[in-house]
Amino acid sequence: MLHPGKIGDATGKSSREPVHGINVTKPANHKWTFKQRMRAKAFGWRASRLAIERLREAAVEIRAVAPRDPVRAADGVVGLVERIWPAFEHIDTSSGALGGAVQRTLDELIPLIAEAPADPRTRAGWLDRLWQAILDDGVSYLSPVEEAWGDLCASTEVASRWADEIRPILRAAWSDSRPGNYVKGTDVCLASLLAAGRHEELFAVLALKARPIWPWRRYGIRALVAEGRLDDALAYAEASRGLNIPNTAIDTECEAILLPAGRRDEAYRQYALTANSMSTGLATFRRLVEKYPEVDSAQLLSDLADSSGDPGRWFAAAKDAGHLDLAFSLATAGRTDPRTLIRASRDFLKSEPGFALRVGRLAVERILAGHGYEITTLDLAAAVDHFLAAATRLGVAADAQQELNQMLADHPELPSFMRLQVSRRAR
Repeated sequence: MLHPGKIGDATGKSSREPVHGINVTKPANHKWTFKQRMRAKAFGWRASRLAIERLREAAVEIRAVAPRDPVRAADGVVGLVERIWPAFEHIDTSSGALGGAVQRTLDELIPLIAEAPADPRTRAGWLDRLWQAILDDGVSYLSPVEEAWGDLCASTEVASRWADEIRPILRAAWSDSRPGNYVKGTDVCLASLLAAGRHEELFAVLALKARPIWPWRRYGIRALVAEGRLDDALAYAEASRGLNIPNTAIDTECEAILLPAGRRDEAYRQYALTANSMSTGLATFRRLVEKYPEVDSAQLLSDLADSSGDPGRWFAAAKDAGHLDLAFSLATAGRTDPRTLIRASRDFLKSEPGFALRVGRLAVERILAGHGYEITTLDLAAAVDHFLAAATRLGVAADAQQELNQMLADHPELPSFMRLQVSRRAR
């Protein structure tokens, strides 16, 4: 593995000498509480939760200083970055929670370094310290720092110097036909070339890699955007599909190209539905409503249902948006969980008993048909009770009881303990 220690040195030996030979001038001394709590080897194998809490505390402490002394706060961020790997080295990261917390914290705090009104000596010192932290980092905790390197340089001249230091090593590694060569600081180099406006050199370096990973191709996309070549940037992004890159990542990048250019309709039609996908249908819908207020919410839900493969995923979103007929249609066509239907039947019993009746009936039907995960007799009892309560409010209790008996007849294989929950309520 190739990686520069002191920049320009391909031996891989790490050095703590300033990269550019500048005697660093530090901000006035400040006693940071987080530094005592994030000492080297301070956390054991199972300390992920505690480490996340310490990160949160550090971010709060640094943000409190930023309004009155942005340079000191930026120096605090650099100090935090230096401590992340030494402190967290022995923590089990298999769950991904700690890595996610580190990335969120760095995404929040890195702008404090980029925007701080620091003199050139101070900034050069920060960059040297950050570079050494990157070299020491054992699991790429600091990838957000590398990707933001162009902004951290705060000038095209500084960015260009960093690019000149790493580019020869990167070119040598990527020109080697033997697989496996890796240059630590690849993102630093590419981000610096981008920030320096050296786009031709950036594309020349990217062209050396037969299959560059998505984070590296993004620098090419952003170079084209910086030149105002938006359609070329979109084409470059589209050409990335199939290179072990999630479509969501590509769609997110393309949407980010189109929205600032005012091409909102194109962004929505081609990329928005996948670019804004979140863990739940409701969260996805809310995000899209906020981003595209000009799109009718019912149309948005229909578009999501058509594109997702499971219309039932959007039941809760349609229900919360007040599109009850659409919600029921989505639940009927899709795989909405019976518990979700039960809650809806309960919640709408007084305000919309007709809707409560329909979704309550569907919940009972789904449970009797064996749908849902780890459904209990209590779930079945609740579904039946809400269905009958809605029927009573509508004056059709006798019809509802008859429907329940018919459902039992349609499912002769139903276990007796579940059959009992229905039959004794259907009398």
